[in-house]
Amino acid sequence: MQQPLLQNTTTPSDTKSDDFNIKDLLFRYLIYWKWFVLSVIICSALAYLFLRYKEVYYGVNAAILIKDEKKGGTSEFSAFSDLNIFAGKNNIENEIAILKSRGISQNVVKKLDLDISYFSEGRVVAKELYRDSPIKMVFVKKNESYDARSQSWRVRVLDSKTFELSQPDLSQSQRYRFGQLIPSPIGTFFIQIKSFPVNKPMSDILIVKSSVEAKANALRASLGVMSQEKTNIVNLSFTDLTQERGLDYLNGLIEQYNEDAVRDRNQVAEFTKEFINRRLEIITKELGGVEGDAEVFKKQRGLTTLEADAGLSLTSKTEYNKSVLAIETELKVSDFLLEEVRKIKKGMLIPTNVVTASPSIVSFITKYNESELNRKTFLISGTENNPRVKQIERELEDIKQSVISSIISHQRDLRIKKNDLLNQRALYEGKVYNVPTNERFYNEIARQQKIKETLYLYLLQKREETEISLAVTSPKAKIIDAAYLTGPISIKSSLVYFIAFVLGLALPIGFLTLLFALDTKIKSRMDVEGKVSVPYLGDIPRSDNSEELIDSNSRSSSAEAVRMIRTNLEFVLSEVQPGRCKTIFVTSSIPKEGKTFIAINLATTIALSGKKVLVIGLDIRNPKLDVYINLPAKGLTNFLSKTGESIHDYIIKVKGYENFYALPSGVIPPNPVELLMNDKINRLFDELKTEFDYIIVDTAPVSVVTDTFLISHNADAFIYVMRANYLDKRMLRFVETIYKDRKLPNMALVLNDTDIQRSYGYGYGYGYGYGYGYGYGYGYGYGVEEKKLTLTDRILRFFKK
Repeated sequence: MQQPLLQNTTTPSDTKSDDFNIKDLLFRYLIYWKWFVLSVIICSALAYLFLRYKEVYYGVNAAILIKDEKKGGTSEFSAFSDLNIFAGKNNIENEIAILKSRGISQNVVKKLDLDISYFSEGRVVAKELYRDSPIKMVFVKKNESYDARSQSWRVRVLDSKTFELSQPDLSQSQRYRFGQLIPSPIGTFFIQIKSFPVNKPMSDILIVKSSVEAKANALRASLGVMSQEKTNIVNLSFTDLTQERGLDYLNGLIEQYNEDAVRDRNQVAEFTKEFINRRLEIITKELGGVEGDAEVFKKQRGLTTLEADAGLSLTSKTEYNKSVLAIETELKVSDFLLEEVRKIKKGMLIPTNVVTASPSIVSFITKYNESELNRKTFLISGTENNPRVKQIERELEDIKQSVISSIISHQRDLRIKKNDLLNQRALYEGKVYNVPTNERFYNEIARQQKIKETLYLYLLQKREETEISLAVTSPKAKIIDAAYLTGPISIKSSLVYFIAFVLGLALPIGFLTLLFALDTKIKSRMDVEGKVSVPYLGDIPRSDNSEELIDSNSRSSSAEAVRMIRTNLEFVLSEVQPGRCKTIFVTSSIPKEGKTFIAINLATTIALSGKKVLVIGLDIRNPKLDVYINLPAKGLTNFLSKTGESIHDYIIKVKGYENFYALPSGVIPPNPVELLMNDKINRLFDELKTEFDYIIVDTAPVSVVTDTFLISHNADAFIYVMRANYLDKRMLRFVETIYKDRKLPNMALVLNDTDIQRSYGYGYGYGYGYGYGYGYGYGYGYGVEEKKLTLTDRILRFFKK
């Protein structure tokens, strides 16, 4: 209910210390509950669509063991560790980098044809078919641009034998038979049909051929590789829209990794095998030549056997011969190896098990081979201009020189040792002077034959060892867990709906908060009280009829509000002597605030109580009384501009009311200020106050013209009308200034055209509306403007209720 508060007890300075009222804030938002309901419904619908059509990803995991003897792994080469062929150890970080490398992923894409995808178009989203595709594209010839280019086709199956091939936009359509070769910019292919539904129409199939690199990068982005702490076990994880493709990709990745590792590990053995075979060919020829020399020597001298009778001296000489033989064998082998190292080219490996007497030579050769393999590994995902590749090549050249230097140094040591042995042997040979010269010559031939035989057998043994190493090579990674599904990776539906609900509330709150921040119009009593110190009479809710005239049967919210304002007004007029006429002026800040509506209805309300009331239209620039009651054209301005006229000739009695009279504004004058400054207006009020109980005066807006200030001293009280949702809050400063400067006597406020549903607990609650209209601006010759509501305005009005 309207509260009869006559004095605004809160001054403007007090508003800064007011407590925050959560109830008022809640009501301020709750009046827009329809917006909240609509927002929650829309967000929930979007959440449903999101859950209905969102893509479901599936998780795939696998686990492998990287074999490494030094870290607890088991290797099939442990039985041949004395061969010293595979002496390197694995680094888990390097192996993880290889598994995640671009090259290995591209090889998997090529092997499994993962660069070709099949889609079935649905009403909303396209579904990838993978193995469920009824057709398959097979390339029989791939052009050079195949790996780098992307292309798409649309296939429409016509029957079990023919189909229609076109671009995705259905252009360039052409009919083909299944199995027919079709040329394209990236190669020649044919389409084969896997299944054909008999009683069910088949939708178009979209075939997308991606570039190998783009597809590999997309798959790598979903790949996770992690090592278990303190073990050589590597866990692989992968997410994909298709379960089968996820399983195929992880298994293919592990298989490709093992193939690459086996190929790398066999390269050293293959190079060693080729070297040994070349040396065996040479030694076989040399051995045949030495045996032929021995045969010729014996034939020429008629020898069959040679007896050795040199005794202890001859025995000692024989031992020295063995030592010299061993040294010469090492010199020959080192010569062969030195020649091979000097001729070695980029990309070739050095045999590792040829020279075993010098640990330094073996160490440098092993280091050279490991560096060469590292260089090849980096070339898989890089180029020869890679800084790391350049660095390895410099290291290879340095190691090669170290190998050559080590071999030359080893040969120098052998020659020194050989010279010492030859000197010792000469001493004993001098003692066996009785040994025939023929025997000495034959021994030389026999020694050469022995050297060749020893070297030949040595190379045969090493070749067999190399063949064994190639035969027993096993995968580098042992599969602990083959690729397996871990299930769909999805968001909980309840969480999605909860987020949608919160978002549905947050969006209207954010929008309304912004709207409230930008809206500077007065909305309700809350916006007035505490901002100005002017007494507050009450507020009038919006009326359905802007031309409503209150009578004794009126029960609208506006009528009840006017009656309450009349009651409150008696407190304002308490200082007027009993029996004396009470003069009430009604004004506003700007036009279109409803002052005439309030003035005319306040007058009718008082007249219905039995009081004699006169309403005067003193807004002579823009008269509005004739909107509510039928008035003649002549009136107050005609009286003021003429002499010898009686005011009673212009006052009329309003029909339907016993004590209600009206004085029209009259013709709009060209000099309104001069008329109002005439003392005749003061004498007029003095005369009328003796004849009426109440005089209600509709005056001009005070912020537009000075007319009201010129006649304000004739008023006992001023009703200052402010229209809700129309007057800017900044005008309150103007109102407060007028009140403090006492420019309008006994001034009190009325808030007009309020929306009861937005008044946050204030007002009546009748639910009637009120529309009122001046033209904005002030001057001559304008009247009531009626605004027709558009469809958009009606919708907005519905949601504002």
